[in-house]
Amino acid sequence: MSNSPFDKEHARSYTERPPRQVPGFDSLHRTAGMLLAERTPANGRMLVLGAGGGLELKALAASHAGWSFDGVDPSAAMLDVARDTAAPYLDRMQLIEGYVDSAPDGPYDGATALLTFHFIPRAQRLQTLQQLFRRLKPGGVLLLAHLSFPQTEPARSHWLARHVAYPATADTAPEQLVAAQEMMKEALAAGTLTILAPEEEEAMLGEAGFENVALFYAGLGFRGWAAYKPRSA
Repeated sequence: MSNSPFDKEHARSYTERPPRQVPGFDSLHRTAGMLLAERTPANGRMLVLGAGGGLELKALAASHAGWSFDGVDPSAAMLDVARDTAAPYLDRMQLIEGYVDSAPDGPYDGATALLTFHFIPRAQRLQTLQQLFRRLKPGGVLLLAHLSFPQTEPARSHWLARHVAYPATADTAPEQLVAAQEMMKEALAAGTLTILAPEEEEAMLGEAGFENVALFYAGLGFRGWAAYKPRSA
């Protein structure tokens, strides 16, 4: 079912990178839990898109003992790592190999897609948001956080340079940073990485039916939004 290139060893190393690459990574999870709790009862049900690795599942389950989770990811290897990472909480989780259309219909009190949408091609973004919208209860909240910055030059290249520089150490050679930036540009050209400008992200959330879209997180090139399904929907 999965066409992911990750084997389990690669998947495990992948989960070690976000805390180094994403400014305020732990705070992002803590803030996400707080915002979800505003609209979620003690026995709430959550959908986690891009659940592979399990870091998000572990953080949310640890801080909200009554919540249950359906986690979806296209990589079987990443889901294996998620099972290990979130092992103490698996009795409250269902892990599903696939994409958003593989998720149960819900309805869910909330949904998250953290560090996921920049891997979804632009042509599939709106449909993915609509699928998430459909699965939420009226009044439910969606939290997104991923790479989003201006896509006109020279701003795009400046943000790419900042992104690759953030996890660098004192002994990182300048040519390594240049190579990393070129790799990102190649991924963008190939469509394996998709970065939209913040205003386009917000407009697409509105087009999918969400309201009260608000920025709740920003860390260098990463942006995070809370978006709500109307209570009357």
